[in-house]
Amino acid sequence: MAATDFKDYYAILGVSKTASADDIKRSFRKLARKYHPDVNPNNKAAEAKFKEVSEAYEVLSDAEKRTKYDQFGQYWQQASRAGGPAGGSAGGATGAASGFDFGAYGSFDDFINELLGRFATGGGGARASSYGYQKPGGASGFDPSGFGSGGFGFDPRAASRAGASTRVSQGSFDQTADLKLSLSEAFRGTQKRFSIGGESVTVRIPAGVKPGSKIRLKGKGALNPQTQQRGDVYLTVELLPHSFFQLEGDNLTCEVPITPDEAVLGAKVTVPTPDGSVTVSVPAGVKSGQSLRLRGKGWPDKQGTNRSDQLVKVVITPPQELSDREKSLYEQIRDSRSTDPRAELTSIQL
Repeated sequence: MAATDFKDYYAILGVSKTASADDIKRSFRKLARKYHPDVNPNNKAAEAKFKEVSEAYEVLSDAEKRTKYDQFGQYWQQASRAGGPAGGSAGGATGAASGFDFGAYGSFDDFINELLGRFATGGGGARASSYGYQKPGGASGFDPSGFGSGGFGFDPRAASRAGASTRVSQGSFDQTADLKLSLSEAFRGTQKRFSIGGESVTVRIPAGVKPGSKIRLKGKGALNPQTQQRGDVYLTVELLPHSFFQLEGDNLTCEVPITPDEAVLGAKVTVPTPDGSVTVSVPAGVKSGQSLRLRGKGWPDKQGTNRSDQLVKVVITPPQELSDREKSLYEQIRDSRSTDPRAELTSIQL
């Protein structure tokens, strides 16, 4: 990524570099709701902003990606590739990523200088083999021809258009790709078109796939020149963040804000589900963070016959602005309060 293309993901989400995971999630949800295409139909600027916000959240919500982004800045993706699945054996040291130990460098400049120098000279040196690339004939280094549609039979540009990025397993003719799907595509199922070795292939993604699910394309991988047989392509599913829903384990989850009076007195609130909005009864005295269960409104199983539950997390949200009458009524409640929720804290000691 060129320096001019560098994106400050913290600035995009409007958070500091020390922001917690909850702060990042909270900011993303606020911005995603603001720029979501459903809220801004036919607004290209809002659509672009939504994609930018989603991209920033995808990186900063992933602890490993965020660490690399913080450490290597605009070169974090190169650092990830250097230690990614195409590399050698997995390293066990802290700071190592799949055979590439970033901690071995004295400074960020050392890492960049060696990275750029390696590609300029075609490899060589004691560390070249750490990347796991092999030229034909066994020489260490980077062979750019190996990643074209002629070398391995997979067109990475076409795969990128379909939301996938490819890797080739060393010593194998199988290939792997990360397939990014929206939550809607994964929930309902979809079709993706790839160009593999000049062949157009349509892949059906079944409804209910989860992160980490693998889809095998048999005989669509790299060509073995000795046997003239091709390996397989394995697609690993990644889910893009949604502005409201989240998939946690088997269940679909969401957060719904309620007012203090609704928490005290109970209320009926409207909650979106994949099947449309439903009315949910919030019991009186509900606590902030408590979850209400909507049975059968969650994620479909592999057979498509049953669905998990949707968990609605209640968040008590006090008003940011009060009218004079509202403020007066809250003061009356405070002055008339008959219980102290912190009474038991007075006896607590360390």
